[in-house]
Amino acid sequence: MDIRSMRYFVAIVDHGSLTRAAEAVCVAQPALSQQLAALEAEYGVPLVHRGPKGVKPTEAGKTLYRHARTILKQVESAGADVRAAGAEVSGAVAIGLPTTAAAAFGMPLIRAVRARYPQVRLQLFESMSGYISELLNNNRLDFAILFRDTASRAVEPEMLASESLYLIGNPPDAPAAAGRRRARRDTIALRQLAGVPLVLPSGSQGLREVLERSFAQAGAALNVVADLDSLPFLLGAAREGLACTILPASAVDPSDAAMPTRLILPELRRTLSLCWPRALPRTRAAEAVAEILREIVDARIAQGGSLKPAPGAAQPGAAE
Repeated sequence: MDIRSMRYFVAIVDHGSLTRAAEAVCVAQPALSQQLAALEAEYGVPLVHRGPKGVKPTEAGKTLYRHARTILKQVESAGADVRAAGAEVSGAVAIGLPTTAAAAFGMPLIRAVRARYPQVRLQLFESMSGYISELLNNNRLDFAILFRDTASRAVEPEMLASESLYLIGNPPDAPAAAGRRRARRDTIALRQLAGVPLVLPSGSQGLREVLERSFAQAGAALNVVADLDSLPFLLGAAREGLACTILPASAVDPSDAAMPTRLILPELRRTLSLCWPRALPRTRAAEAVAEILREIVDARIAQGGSLKPAPGAAQPGAAE
């Protein structure tokens, strides 16, 4: 298997179609089909499932895809490092950002990179953390921002910050709180959330794991009425009074007066980490972009302990 065959196979998996992959790599479809057949003959196993809706990798194909991605990235990185030696920082940097993180500092990152490193081409993937983790594990990202603090065989996390979690929306009074007044209007006890209807990200997301663990430790029943892997849907459900949700303050627009926000006590927090895939080399461009992200997060925390931007605050890399 040579570099060209790796590129062809990665294109087939990425596009899910021999026709679209052939167009992407600029070869005739019969030639691409022959390359795929040669690979399957070389390894002695089927690498893709062929169907009316296209092709999908088999388990063997997924394994080959991960390795091919890693090798191609290393080849690209080697070339970029050689060309960049003594020159300005340049090259493509693929980053995964969960929706709440993208809302907090996606645009400041784009502005800062354009101002400081105009030869760097950002590739931003915004989604829920479960999908970002999948991209990271498949070596499709140079790094990602994830809400996790534990290392794994595939990922090395670097802690950036931690955020408090808030109840968003107006819950009905829980039985345990009947006849009582909260000490502060902007806080709510975790025990009062037992049985309160909630909309939350699905079980594969880091935030959901934090909440399930915290509610279980407090002996409070977690009542999830809908799994919504969409920040606008989570906030929309809370705004319309369909159910409450639990998010960091940075996820809520401070101008949204119709969105009650209460700090949960005892305080629940989630850790924000910069996560590097262990299988890929850290390129000069990726390190440069990661340093900008660190600056943005540090500036946000310094402004008030949250990733939410202070009103009118300047962003790193913004025009002077």
